[in-house]
Order: sequence, then C-alpha cells, then structure tokens
Amino acid sequence: MSRRIHGESGDAAAREPLLFGDLYPSCLDSDEGEIIFESSAKDAANVESAHRQLSYEEAIEEAGFGLFHGLLLVVCGWANASDAVEILCVSFLLPTARCDLSISSSDMGLLTSSIFLGMMVGGYVWGYLADQRGRQRVLVISLTVNGVFGALASLAPWFWLFLILRFISGVGVGGSIPVIFSYFSEFQPRLRRGAMISGLATFWMAGNILAAGLAWLVIPWSWAHFPLGSLDFQSWRLFVVLCSVPSLSSALIFRLAMPESPKFLMEAGQEAEALRVFRFMFVLNNRHCPKPFPIPGLQVPPPQRRNSLDTQGPGSLSNLLKKALSPVQQLFKASLRERSTVLLIIFYCISFGYYGLWMWFPELFRRIENGGSPCANVSRSLTQNNHSCYPVQTAVYKEGFITAASNLPGNIFTILMMDTIGGKTLLSCSLLLSSLSVFAIYEVKTKTQSLLMSFLFSGVSVVAWNALDVVGTELYPTHIRSSALGFFTGVGRIAAIMGNVVFGQLVDTNCAVPVLLVSALLLVGGIAALCLPRTRQAELT
Repeated sequence: MSRRIHGESGDAAAREPLLFGDLYPSCLDSDEGEIIFESSAKDAANVESAHRQLSYEEAIEEAGFGLFHGLLLVVCGWANASDAVEILCVSFLLPTARCDLSISSSDMGLLTSSIFLGMMVGGYVWGYLADQRGRQRVLVISLTVNGVFGALASLAPWFWLFLILRFISGVGVGGSIPVIFSYFSEFQPRLRRGAMISGLATFWMAGNILAAGLAWLVIPWSWAHFPLGSLDFQSWRLFVVLCSVPSLSSALIFRLAMPESPKFLMEAGQEAEALRVFRFMFVLNNRHCPKPFPIPGLQVPPPQRRNSLDTQGPGSLSNLLKKALSPVQQLFKASLRERSTVLLIIFYCISFGYYGLWMWFPELFRRIENGGSPCANVSRSLTQNNHSCYPVQTAVYKEGFITAASNLPGNIFTILMMDTIGGKTLLSCSLLLSSLSVFAIYEVKTKTQSLLMSFLFSGVSVVAWNALDVVGTELYPTHIRSSALGFFTGVGRIAAIMGNVVFGQLVDTNCAVPVLLVSALLLVGGIAALCLPRTRQAELT
C-alpha cells in the first residue's frame, strides 16, 4: 500500500491512495482499510481552509466532541464533588462532634455558617483572579487550600480553632465552585453545552452521596479512636480527614493533566496556546481516524485582560481595589443590569432556602428518630439536645444517604431536558415546586411523612441548581464570567450564612419560622426567574 507525499504531482501521484494522517478532508474506508481522497474540489477547499481563521465557536466545533469531553467531565465532576463533600462534611459530623467540641445549637449555626463565610470571600477573589490569570491555575490553588485546611480541622481540639480552619477551607471551596463551571463550559460546543453542564452539576449529587456514605461508614466506628497527645481522636475526626482527599486529588490532577481554557487564552491574546489546546482536543476526539487539526489560525478578539495585576506598582492599593471591583460595576451597567438584579435575587433566595434547610437535615433527622415532625414538639427537641452523642445513631446517616441519592431523578431529568426545555423554564418551575415541598415539611406530622417531603425537596431543588449553573454561565461574556459567578455565589453565601444562623437561633424555640421563611423565599425566587432572558443553546460571548 502506498501513500502520496505532500507536494507530489502527476497523475500517478493523484491516483495513489492516502493513509491516515495526511490531509484534513473527509475520508472513506476502502476494503483494504485505505483512506481515499474524495475529489480535486476537496483539494481546493483544503487550500482555502489553510488560510482561514476560525472564531472560538467554530474552532470548538472543528475540535469535535468525544473522548476529551468525557475525560473533562470526569475530572471537573470530581472537583465539583469534592466541594460538595467539604461543605456537607460539617452537617454530617454535627450529631456527634457537638459533644466532643461542647457546642450548642447556636454554635452549630455558626459552624455551618463559617464555611459559607469563607466561600463568600473566596468566591469573588478567586473568580476575579481566574478572569485575570487563568482558570486552571486558580483551580489548582483553591482546591489545595480547600483540602489542606479541611484536613487540618480534624486536629482542632477547640471549637474556635475548628471554626477558623473550616472558614479557611471555605475560602478554597468558594474559588473552585464558580471557576470550575466557567472552565468546563468554555470547552463545550454550543448545542451540547446545556446537557454537559447539567452532567457536571450531577457530580454535586455524587459528592452528597459520598459524604453521606463516608459518614454512615466511618463515624459509627467505635473502635476508630485513639489518643493523639492531649487530643482524643474520635471517628468523626477521621471522617473529616477522608473528606479532604477528593479536593487534594483534584488539585493534583488539574496541576498535572489539564490544559487552560481555550476561550480564556483567545481573550488573553495567546493564539498559539489556544491552538495547542484545540489540537489536543482534536486528537483525542478523532483518535480512530487521526488527521491534523485543519485550521492554522484563530480570530483572536481584542484582548480584554491586558491590565494585569503585575502592572500595579507599590502604593497602588486604591487602584487595585478599583480594578478588583470593576467587574461588579460591569454587571450592573445598562445592558446587564436587569439580568444581574434578577440573578442576585435568585441566588439569595435559593441559597438561604437550600443551605439553610439542607445543612440541618442530619440534625432534624436525629430529632425525629422517635417519630413525629421536627417542628411538632419543641420541648422534646430541647431534651434530645442534652442526650449523649454515643453510641452513634446510624439511622441519621442512612437517612442522609437516601436523601442525597434522591437527587438522582432530578439530575437525570435536567441532563435529558435542559437543551429541550431551557434553563429559564426549569429554574422557575423547580423553585416553585421546592417551595411547596418545604411548606409540606412543616405541615406533616409523622417521621415517614417528614422523610418523604425531604426526599421530594432534595429531588426537585437539584433541578433548580442545575438550571442556575447553566443559565448563570451563559448570561455573561468571557472576560467577566468567573467574576460574575464568583460575585453571585458570594451573595448566595451571605444568604446561606443567614439561613444557618436563623436555623441555629430558632430551631429549638420556634422551628416553624425558618421553615416557612425558606418556603416563602423559594417562591420569590421562582417568580423572579421568569424575568430572565432565554439562553438555550446561545453562543458564548
């Protein structure tokens, strides 16, 4: 079998069959496994394509869709799951750690709020740095901060120290959550973006299940404790250490194996680096029919990141602050003001409602172990708070595991329907249904009914989060996308802090107030979502 060499001329050369890897135009499999060049017209088109410069969306389409995107989904999904594990770690250790750290219900509210306070700080700072310095680098640093300080918290002998370390861990989580969605979306072809981002959001459920499963498996181990100096290292501390492993492993994978976002590189004027990423994607996605990436150049837009942090000289703190706050100012300029205001309301409502209730589910489940509703008998809840944390009640973790798994139908639904129905419609409908399910939690009278309504809330609310991930990514241009998501998640963390503080203050005295407040806020968020523009299958700008 022979092959034509580039530059060869003559009829004989023209008649010779081609093998894999010669030219870009489409090829046909012959009986001998050869690749036959289709026509001289293709030659002309090929020459013309050699001088073309593709836009970002065209280059993404040329790179294809396949193995690379599957690997990217797994890696980014594992990072997303690691953030879920770190956040929910605190809620699962509360029923046991409250004795060893001598914490009250109010202290529990502060503890669950600490990680959200860190996320509020980290969300905007890391998001801004990701828009300035690149997504991949920021992800490595933020995931490392998350994992290292999360693990160190296991050694804290006092509540205040545990609180501080969880806060710093939250700073890391706050960076990776908004940046991971910006990074992931910028590799996706337009027609598949909604389904793929929904798939990425599904890994949050995987993190929920992993955290609940680890808690169910590890915390009841009565033998898993030993003296460590003056510290009695109980099984819940081992659980905290294990919860840091996903973040640290994700940081290592991103550092060693993952490229920078090609959209960021194009916006930064780094055409050669962006081409290298597109070619890498192309090779993995076309591994069964290898051929060179057909386009030698890209349409690099006017760079919008030239004012690097490096240009800030000594004594320029005020300029640095103005520069850091400029993305927020852009969010509320005339063209983006309406959507930004609506998103701010939605992030506040869903974060107050979801995290205010979800972080307290293990504690509420503990309170209904003997039947009834968590809000039905305040005096019994006050009495239970004085009970010993040992032996560990394994039913609490089993119910938490089932509640986490109840996200699965909602995740499957969003993956299948996101690109058909659209994020706006799914977001509004799911928030309204979540509001009704929370109201039902207040109304039910038995343990079984409470659990069923909790499962319903979990399954419906995840649709809202997945839709919000898709819509939030598509509403803003590349040069402020991570900053925008960081800002709105920061607003969400303020709401989550308030939700946890409200629950901590009132859960023992007037449980109905925070539950009904959650229901009302979710209703407001669902109505506000109707005001968002439609973004289904929109091109990234």
